[in-house]
Amino acid sequence: MRYIIIGAGAVGGTIGGRLFDAGHEVVLVARGAHLAALRERGLRLELPDRTMTLPVPVADGPGTLRARPDDVLVLATKTQDTAAVLAEWDGYGSADGGPAVVCAQNGVENERLALRRFADVHAMCVWLPCSYLEPGVVQAPCAPLTGILHLGRFPSGADGTTRRISADLLASGFDAPVAEDVMAWKYAKLLSNLGNSLEAVAGPIGDGPVFELYLRARAEGAAVLDAAGIPYVGAEEQARVRGDRVEVQPVNGAVRGGGSSWQSLTRGTGSIEADYLNGEIVLLGRRHGVPTPVNEALRRAANSFARERRRPGDLTTDELTALLGAGLPQS
Repeated sequence: MRYIIIGAGAVGGTIGGRLFDAGHEVVLVARGAHLAALRERGLRLELPDRTMTLPVPVADGPGTLRARPDDVLVLATKTQDTAAVLAEWDGYGSADGGPAVVCAQNGVENERLALRRFADVHAMCVWLPCSYLEPGVVQAPCAPLTGILHLGRFPSGADGTTRRISADLLASGFDAPVAEDVMAWKYAKLLSNLGNSLEAVAGPIGDGPVFELYLRARAEGAAVLDAAGIPYVGAEEQARVRGDRVEVQPVNGAVRGGGSSWQSLTRGTGSIEADYLNGEIVLLGRRHGVPTPVNEALRRAANSFARERRRPGDLTTDELTALLGAGLPQS
């Protein structure tokens, strides 16, 4: 198989880099300064026990690649960019549905978007703490495994392609369980990602009132999924599967910063994934009659920060007070 990693940032760069280092054929697709750095210097992949500079082939889109029947497109962009990326790659490959597509992304919308244009879509639940803050450089601070990547066909099931991708990932530093109910894992991850916007605007969640706000956001999310009849993997099962196999460690003496939304603000990208994380809960809440004021407040705050290119954690006292009061009875 040839893995074409579309969006070679933190997740895409880590998956692509580890696959390439294990001997698999990989192409990284990137843009701008990141593409230039990858072409000039290769991918610098920083792990807890070593740093590798990998000469992974790169491309800026489908126009520079000749489609092959063994291609696997791995989407690793943020969800707000997925529709545009899929439009660009529409028609790539054979006329009977094209190559296999793997959505290595947060949220639960990407697979539906991909299935409109490609017949063979696989969902991946990404448990992979990693960072991309500098062009050409990706950090993956976990050991002994780099990450755990549950994989299955969308909307359910598994096939030979699923198992071949899983085997390649298993040989590249990941656990990659084949899960016929993979979306249950992705909905569980969605609940944990409801803190991404909060971390981005308020800084580390820690404990105290900010942590309580996070718990309220998760409680809204669980109530919405229950009302919608959407299954999700429980916390005990997640902890059992992960165990101590994915432990965050210092890389080059430094401790990892924040998650994916925090990194978007740090890089000043001008966009953030909140509409497809907190916003997914808001959408489902409106459809099923469940109030979601905390998630709506977090969605709005994160989008405002992204539009204004504010730095992570730059929340004023008044803004924090308003967030903490979201959905609470007014005195």
